[in-house]
Amino acid sequence: MPVIQYREALNQAMSEEMERDDRVFLMGEEVAEYNGAYKVSQGMLDRFGPRRIIDTPISEEGFAGIGIGAAMVGLRPIIEFMTFSFSLVAFDQIVNNAANIRYMSGGQFSLPIVFRGNSGMAGSLAATHSHRPEAWYAHVPGLTVVMPATPADAKGLLKSSIRSDDPIVFIEHENLLGERGEVPDDPEFLIPIGQAEIKRPGSDVTIITYSRSLLTSLKAAEKLADEGIDCEVVDLRTIRPLDMETLVASVTKTHRAVIVEENWPYCGIGAGIADRLYRSIFDELDAPIGRVFTKDAPVPYNRTMELAMLPSVEGVVAEVKSLLNR
Repeated sequence: MPVIQYREALNQAMSEEMERDDRVFLMGEEVAEYNGAYKVSQGMLDRFGPRRIIDTPISEEGFAGIGIGAAMVGLRPIIEFMTFSFSLVAFDQIVNNAANIRYMSGGQFSLPIVFRGNSGMAGSLAATHSHRPEAWYAHVPGLTVVMPATPADAKGLLKSSIRSDDPIVFIEHENLLGERGEVPDDPEFLIPIGQAEIKRPGSDVTIITYSRSLLTSLKAAEKLADEGIDCEVVDLRTIRPLDMETLVASVTKTHRAVIVEENWPYCGIGAGIADRLYRSIFDELDAPIGRVFTKDAPVPYNRTMELAMLPSVEGVVAEVKSLLNR
């Protein structure tokens, strides 16, 4: 399989689906003439033309709403937010309209739309450009939230998202765009939405994670392996719906769990996962569920302070060891 960057995998996914289905189009800020703010749509304007690769004004609420209307009448839009922090301007469209149209129309309308773009703390972008909004969107019935960590998962899940008849919030971490990995060039390569994957099998503790925190978790698992501690690392890939079957099976095997996420602790993804695991398999746990998360404060501009907020390899190692000593 060819080794390509994460951003190239996203480009492949969109291009292959646009070749397959002429109802698919891409719309957002700088996606056309500039080839994408992060070069994810590089070359797509030349390939598909301005009727299908559409530059927009800086008006997220406006072009998100246009996309929702287009999906209601049978097209399959991909709406790119330059950063998911900017999706907050379109929150009303995504949460009030996209999430509810199928339900409120009694099933008369489906809504095949993908809202995608970058999120996360990417390096001195400060508080208003560093949001991790997955918990906000995962809270809403009617939305599916996808957060792949590897180039292959990015391609397979984006293709599945574009083919879905439901609204998808597809979040890419900005610091993953340059990551490289093997990616199948099969135009029918699909990964099912809602299916987690065990990225590293183990027997002593389950590390549950997603997006960029997968890289941190795998590094921590390797460090712990040097000390004789065998960690199983589970990549959620999809935040909503959550693959509880895989999580329950893994934690039932290891009897311990640590949840690692690049998000605030209060009302976060980790809190929701811990609650569901406690309710499902409380008697299987040999220790409380551990959590490693971002410091509970606005994201600073200063790079050193920003790095200090993030989950670290050392933090994951310490949390795992604390569980094993209980």
